[in-house]
Amino acid sequence: MAWFMVVLAGLLETGFAINLKLSHGFTKLLPTIAFALFALSSFGLLTLSLKHLPVGSAYAVWTGIGAAGTAVYGMVWMDESTSVLKLVSITLVIAGVVGLQISGSGH
Repeated sequence: MAWFMVVLAGLLETGFAINLKLSHGFTKLLPTIAFALFALSSFGLLTLSLKHLPVGSAYAVWTGIGAAGTAVYGMVWMDESTSVLKLVSITLVIAGVVGLQISGSGH
């Protein structure tokens, strides 16, 4: 359940980052409200899950998912072809951390 919360927090972190790109200095009300909700939810879930998980591993997965989601967003909607390399490296980091957790040596 705690890892599920980290993954969910990572997805919210993706929304947080995308809303940051969309808000353009917080001049639009709805993206700004969504930005605040994504941010608070993401940090809240991460904080709750860190009570049950190693901090470094959970934080790496959380930021990795957020960064990967933002990279996908950049590739699909903003024509950032360089995001492919970022996405590959982020995926490798997440896979490594999850692998450590499964093997039991991530503590």
